[in-house]
Amino acid sequence: MASQTETRAAVLGEAGAPLTVETLVLEPPREGEVLVRLGASGVCHSDLHVRDGDWKRPLPAVLGHEGAGVVEGVGAGVTSVRAGDHVVLSWWYPCRRCRFCATGRTWACSGTRAGESLLPDGTTRLSRASGEAVRAYLAIGTFSERAVVPESAAISIAPEVPFEVASLIGCAVTTGVGAVLNTASVPEGASVIVLGCGGVGLSVLMGATLAGATPIVAVDSSKDKLELAGDLGATHAVASAQEARGLLPEGADFVFEAIGLPATIEEVPGLLAPGGTGVLVGLTPQGVAVSFDAYTFVDRGLRLLGSNYGSSDPTVDFPRIADLYLEGLLPLDRLVSHRIGLEEIEAAFDAMRRAERARSVVVF
Repeated sequence: MASQTETRAAVLGEAGAPLTVETLVLEPPREGEVLVRLGASGVCHSDLHVRDGDWKRPLPAVLGHEGAGVVEGVGAGVTSVRAGDHVVLSWWYPCRRCRFCATGRTWACSGTRAGESLLPDGTTRLSRASGEAVRAYLAIGTFSERAVVPESAAISIAPEVPFEVASLIGCAVTTGVGAVLNTASVPEGASVIVLGCGGVGLSVLMGATLAGATPIVAVDSSKDKLELAGDLGATHAVASAQEARGLLPEGADFVFEAIGLPATIEEVPGLLAPGGTGVLVGLTPQGVAVSFDAYTFVDRGLRLLGSNYGSSDPTVDFPRIADLYLEGLLPLDRLVSHRIGLEEIEAAFDAMRRAERARSVVVF
């Protein structure tokens, strides 16, 4: 393998500034690392939080954390994937050694350096021609033609899954479907309200459909998103929480907030039936507080759960979700509303700020 190669990538130099498409130097994979040629990368709201400065992250960095591609090479000691494998990238690569990993909670791994956007050895394989180091966001940086990632971040799936669909399994789909099946364990026949019908909210809806929930009420201000929600299994599609409350006057068994807005999070308790469960899936900017009527919360016996990455184990859940897609049980291709190039990411961010589109996907 060559000593180094080049890759075109979308780089965030400073928070609040537009991403710039640059040609970066990419070093080859070292021990325990994998070189992946990206086929597609979703544009996620978490990337927008970093781009706009809502979340403080080390910069400069190649953004993107929702990607899929083909393994081009592996470093010493890699055994779980080999050249030619199709993989989905996990943005929270597990150390496989801490007590959380040992108990199946890889989403809570305390031994990873993903939060620092660094590989396990504390370095990055990306740099500018000047020699300045550039981090890969969450250690995978999928807004790039190629990436060197930890072995535990590269999860092999069936090659029949298109890259643009597979990329969404890396974040939005696993986050949404997992919130239903893993975090909340929604039983058949339970009533569900989904607040927000972006990529994650629509994935929650598909998870609820898969679980056999009924009725399923989708809430969003966008007529286009509500129409898509109806196609994906919602029994009712309404524009406000008040309308949802009118449909289920006793409340829902489960309410999923998939936007990350304080106002909609605070709606959750009032939409729940006695003994119901609220699940917070959407992420707010850092430092944002919300408030509830504590007396009513206790009096009605409500539960509130936070769901990170769908409480998933990517090694198990990525292939399972891919297989469900191939079996026709999860119509994930419906989530891809726009196919774009690297130069169009800022336009995708603008659309996200306007609450437009289901999911924009960079196709390489």
